Amino acid sequence: MKARAPYPLLSKIDSPADLRRLSDDQLPAVADELRRYLIEAVASSGGHFGSGLGVVELTVALHHVFETPVDRLVWDVGHQCYPHKILTGRRDRITTIKKKDGLTPFPTRSESEYDTFGVGHSSTSISAAVGMALAAQRKGDDRKMVAIIGDGAATAGMAFEALNHGGDAEPNVLVVFNDNGMSISENVGALTKFMARATSSATLNALRQQAKKAISKESAIGRAVSRLEEHAKGMFVPSILFEELGFHYTGPIDGHNIPQLLAALRTVKDLPGPQLLHVITAKGKGYAPAENGPIEYHAVSPFDPEAGLAKKAKSGKPTYTDIFSDWLCDMAATDERLMAITPAMREGSGLVRFSKEYPQRYFDVAIAEQHAVTLAAGMACEGAKPVVAIYSSFLQRAYDQAIHDVALQNLDVTFAIDRAGVVGPDGATHAGSFDLSFLRCLPNMVIMAPADENECRMMLSTGYEYEGPAAIRYPRGTGMGTALRPELDTLPVGKAELRRRGSDLAILSFGALLGTASVVAEELDASLVNMRFVKPLDVEMILDMARTHDAIVTIEDNAVAGGAGSAVAECLAENGVVLPIMHLGLPDRYLDHGSREEVLSDAGLDLPSVRAAILRRFPQFAGKASMASAS
Repeated sequence: MKARAPYPLLSKIDSPADLRRLSDDQLPAVADELRRYLIEAVASSGGHFGSGLGVVELTVALHHVFETPVDRLVWDVGHQCYPHKILTGRRDRITTIKKKDGLTPFPTRSESEYDTFGVGHSSTSISAAVGMALAAQRKGDDRKMVAIIGDGAATAGMAFEALNHGGDAEPNVLVVFNDNGMSISENVGALTKFMARATSSATLNALRQQAKKAISKESAIGRAVSRLEEHAKGMFVPSILFEELGFHYTGPIDGHNIPQLLAALRTVKDLPGPQLLHVITAKGKGYAPAENGPIEYHAVSPFDPEAGLAKKAKSGKPTYTDIFSDWLCDMAATDERLMAITPAMREGSGLVRFSKEYPQRYFDVAIAEQHAVTLAAGMACEGAKPVVAIYSSFLQRAYDQAIHDVALQNLDVTFAIDRAGVVGPDGATHAGSFDLSFLRCLPNMVIMAPADENECRMMLSTGYEYEGPAAIRYPRGTGMGTALRPELDTLPVGKAELRRRGSDLAILSFGALLGTASVVAEELDASLVNMRFVKPLDVEMILDMARTHDAIVTIEDNAVAGGAGSAVAECLAENGVVLPIMHLGLPDRYLDHGSREEVLSDAGLDLPSVRAAILRRFPQFAGKASMASAS
């Protein structure tokens, strides 16, 4: 997408150096053009939307005041970064974002020198900026380090850990707290309520306005009242919180007022030690539908900017998230012990309905995955039946808690793991590539991978009824279209399902790739097993396949390293079985962004690639494939 008229200023900005050549008076016009361009671009291609609209003025001011990329801007969370990408030489490619071979959806160090720290998850910016500042100071380098934290990221424990250390280590670092009251859903928690009370204080606002009107600040009494205002501010705004942590606090200021932003940034730019600038913004600023519907406009598909988002047509097939959502409410109706926990992913994890129907049993803990898991462990200690709804890549952040607080104590916690396997457009940071590998080594943990929709519902019931830790991992999007049964039926733990009895070759499929495996099994006259359970494995089924076949292929949408296929190989080795075995899964590299289909193809897990890989390894089965094609 080319930036031509009506973007006379923006079209000339190919780097922040061009922006810095403009006068302060021109910057509001730049921000206006940038906002209009962002709306046009995202409307045509889709992507994260509301967060970027909310930081347009802030992004312009930061790149104007600081000498980027020598000065470091560290964005957090990453979906705020679209305006940053547009101003840093990627304007004409912004519509390729999230697409195969296009721009990455988040700041990525390999993409641009202006992306100083990669981020897909949240709450890492302060730690990274403090680390950069301490390393730079060690070398005598006086470049500036700026962390921009927003969209609820300050609710996470890691942000508090970084503030705690940063205030003590005293690096020359600036934290810009972009306070917009939102993450993907509304922000929750005590910190959010405190900030809201502080920044909306009628007493403070009245004090400020009366002092400004009545008394000149140049007079002695004016200076005294100004000091009184600052003292009163400490009672109403969060300065006391941050300053007790060692950060010099400035604010709150209007994050959409460029003169205020420039003045504040220039004031704090060269101040020594840890600084915190509190900026108030509105998510979706400048586009009324996004301002009024920040949840719906957090991330969007292509839409008509004049009409707003089109109402989504109901798909014929439910997504796996829909299946979890309905199962959760159905199970809650039968068991009052059920408690549901999410780390700030109510919409994404399918908890909207549950939060409305069972508000007293619903717990959004903000962006705090570690707390979510240990909270569940504590509930289980008192006889509750907690279900932790969490994305696969977000569970990685709570791995220690899954080990020590849940599995080690053999507590009755159910993990409903969404976005497992290949996710697609959000790229490597959001791919659920590793959960089978990092969970299956945990004693006491039962792990299931459904092949279709109804199996997912049954596995959720199985995991819930199992008295111990259980994980059900399912992919993003829809399945094969299998009809759902309304009952809350369970499966026998550790039992696989033989889908097809063939000859010579056995294919053991774990999870969502069963459809691909079924086609190949038919073509090669192979036996096909829907393994269902990664742990415990159906050892009897595996040994039967080994005794009656010449070779085994395992297939999964998880990293091959340490995954379900590795578990099968370990089983064969333990039982003294020597047999040719091939593992198909995600390769030992991070996967680029693209559609789910494109990423599967790149990983060698689409149908043509699976077929070709098996025949390369086992060419003796090519004849069967030829006979199948001829028939």
